[in-house]
Amino acid sequence: MAGRALLDTSLIVELLRGDPAVAEKVGNLDEIFTSVVVIGELPYGARHSANSEANLQLVADFASSITALPSDRVTADTYARLKHGLRVKGRPIPDNDVWVAAAAVQHGLTLLSRDAHFDEIDELKHGST
Repeated sequence: MAGRALLDTSLIVELLRGDPAVAEKVGNLDEIFTSVVVIGELPYGARHSANSEANLQLVADFASSITALPSDRVTADTYARLKHGLRVKGRPIPDNDVWVAAAAVQHGLTLLSRDAHFDEIDELKHGST
């Protein structure tokens, strides 16, 4: 699977846990990105894990190895459009995930995630493992 993708928190967690299917899929990409929102979610989750110190280091090492796309006005406008579309459909998803999807849509990236609720966003290219 050559191409460019934005990795969501759920997929990165599985990658860091050593899931071979995720590692293979990510390894076959030409370019990988994430969102600054994900860079915030990862250490938050690590702080609540059984082995927080080791997991915080693992997350920090990963975060330094990937391009995190910042949010800007275009991201904010995309977020508003996507969130409104979900509301109209009656299918809301967590706000952080709308921000992550907005970054993927803005940059024309496929979003790789383990969360099926991203399927609710019509203009999002979404893949899973």
